[in-house]
Amino acid sequence: MSASEVVHKDNLGAILDRAMDAGGGLLRLTPTWVPRSFLHPGKRIKLAPTDWYALGAHRGGIDERWFASTTEAANEGRLPDEGLSYITCEGKRFLLIDAVAEAGARLVGKEMFDKYGRWPVYSKFFDNAGPIPHHMHQSADHAALTGQEGKPESYYFPPQVNAAENHFDYTFMGLEPGTTKADVRKCLEDWNKGDNGILDLSKAYRLKRGTGWLIPAGVLHAPGSLCTYEPQWGSDVFGMFQSLVEGREVPWSLLVKDVPEDKHQDLDFIIEQLDWERNVDPNFKDSNYLEPIDDEERSGGGYTDSWICYGTIDGEQRFSAKRLTVEPGAKCTLKDPGASGLIAIQGCGRIGALELQTPVMIRFGEETTDEVFITHEAATAGVEVENTGSEPLVSLRYFGPDVHANVPEVGDYKK
Repeated sequence: MSASEVVHKDNLGAILDRAMDAGGGLLRLTPTWVPRSFLHPGKRIKLAPTDWYALGAHRGGIDERWFASTTEAANEGRLPDEGLSYITCEGKRFLLIDAVAEAGARLVGKEMFDKYGRWPVYSKFFDNAGPIPHHMHQSADHAALTGQEGKPESYYFPPQVNAAENHFDYTFMGLEPGTTKADVRKCLEDWNKGDNGILDLSKAYRLKRGTGWLIPAGVLHAPGSLCTYEPQWGSDVFGMFQSLVEGREVPWSLLVKDVPEDKHQDLDFIIEQLDWERNVDPNFKDSNYLEPIDDEERSGGGYTDSWICYGTIDGEQRFSAKRLTVEPGAKCTLKDPGASGLIAIQGCGRIGALELQTPVMIRFGEETTDEVFITHEAATAGVEVENTGSEPLVSLRYFGPDVHANVPEVGDYKK
């Protein structure tokens, strides 16, 4: 178990420099665990069974691991650092959010830091035994009404963490074409009658390992029970539109958590938060479904770099993600135009001077060697990745906005 000393933001300049030097611009991150009181853990994110309720049963089971996160989890009763990633070096640890504030240009790039003043994205493993409520994430305009930021997101279902499908490997997404706002309003009016019937207005899609989805803000979705890798904007806003899930009540407070207080009973306002055209899109799957696309220019003998989360939203590149597979005995130089958060999901090896080892089981509070933040400085210079094991070394890494000169668009996997 880790007992490393925490270095606070006022004193981290020197140790951050040493960490950057020791890793050649790569920063070792420790696991960041997040519980959700209204969900049941899927038990596939390597956390030891003894520690699923490490924060107490009242907080709920731990069903998420956040990667390279400078975004706080919006949980009731949260710990002060809940959702925030730590960097570890020399037996000490300090927050990635503080490191970015200290040396933003070196870590995330001058252009991104000048524009956002932070690392504006994060990713997670989202792992539940069953489905979660049909919900949406507010747009930038609606989130701004409560002093927050909107949240588009994307999904990828890694085969390595999905040997078990659990209870419901389908996700309801959007609304059936022809659905009216009056139909949705009736569901909200029926909130306290049990099942409010919102899923009767939607369609379920079976989740397929090794594929993914792009979900813009304002689009309803009820994620199913595959463990999901989720690159997304750095916000934790949401509104639940479903009143009953697997017999469990969803309180009205989770529908209006990120709605101005004077609008908590304004059904028309709540519905106006939905991106209506995207929800009732008759070609919803064609507009949002993703399959991996190999990046041939960045692949070579013994290694393949593939796009897994891609596409633009209203013409904007908000985030993206890639999967790097290095075969046993092979090595490659990874050179990206911007910073990324990397997690190893299979095999062992090294990235630069840092070890990569995919763990089988992790105790709560334990420090691992499977997660790295590749700073802008290191990414643009190039880092060597080597597989020293007997199985493929597979890692996922996600990027912030406008990093790539071009990314594939949704549907390009068909070409």
